[in-house]
Amino acid sequence: MTATNNSLQSLSTFALPAMADTLIHLDQPEQLSTIDFQSLGAFYVLGGGSNSIFLKDYSGTIIQPDFKGIVVDELEHSWMLHVAAGENWHQLVCYCLERNMPGLENLALIPGNCGAAPIQNIGAYGVELAKFCQYVDWFEIATGNIRRLSLQECQFGYRDSVFKHALKNKGIIVAIGLELPKQWQPELSYPGLSELHQPTPKQVFDTVVAIRQSKLPNPDEIPNVGSFFKNPVVDKQRYQRMVTDYPGMPAFPQPDGLVKLAAGWLIDQCGLKGKKIGGAAVHHRQALVLTNVDNCNGQDLLDLANHVRSTVYETFAITLEPEVRLIGQTGEITLEPIV
Repeated sequence: MTATNNSLQSLSTFALPAMADTLIHLDQPEQLSTIDFQSLGAFYVLGGGSNSIFLKDYSGTIIQPDFKGIVVDELEHSWMLHVAAGENWHQLVCYCLERNMPGLENLALIPGNCGAAPIQNIGAYGVELAKFCQYVDWFEIATGNIRRLSLQECQFGYRDSVFKHALKNKGIIVAIGLELPKQWQPELSYPGLSELHQPTPKQVFDTVVAIRQSKLPNPDEIPNVGSFFKNPVVDKQRYQRMVTDYPGMPAFPQPDGLVKLAAGWLIDQCGLKGKKIGGAAVHHRQALVLTNVDNCNGQDLLDLANHVRSTVYETFAITLEPEVRLIGQTGEITLEPIV
């Protein structure tokens, strides 16, 4: 279904006033082959809208792949799930838990659709999508065919994947394949979960949901896109210098020897909770979340994001990078370097 002059305000959870020239809503993957991409011009693929902010009117086409369906294949030691791109992620977590297929509970309440999950390798509380993802089915624009990309081909990293680099704008995710081992081991390394003693998967799920609801504002009440910035990663030497000055600084050692810091903590240390510029504000409980509190516009948000970044840089000499995708008039933009 194709429509013109479409408001994007209700299609992004940050709810900025913006329009798109054209909107194409797709129910079946086969419909992708009917789109003439060569003459389409600028386009942006939009899922649940929880990680995309339209800063101004978009002079192009929005493609919404709203494919549905979950197929489960039970193997001896695991369950294999084939999940269509338009399925809601949190509802998938609930679906698995209700059918005694645990594993995804640390990723509960992450907003958005399953097709968007591989793009930034969603993660929370010590677990990333890459731990379970076996493949991504990918509509390749150049050939008009659907390819199955292996875990290795997806090149997952921290909030990163091949879909942000070599395959950016080269195709559209149709479905993902997940493997959930039957031998369940809870991941309890993060604060709030480490206090649990031999929990059930449902107890881990309930705790994650409670933590997230206590920290993060509901987008239906206060428009936001969850975590606005990535958690920065530094080397051990840099971490040791910082922790000498800030003994209580939260940090999370990574398998590659680097150390992940908490961006929200860094912002909080700068006294920026509640900071407001125009209609945009740093959330008063969770500094990692920027919110639309008073008819915010795109410039308000950019000014606030850049103020947060420059203040954190002046204090810690660390450059925060957005986790969210910021969309301008003709496509995705990057924030200017801090000088």
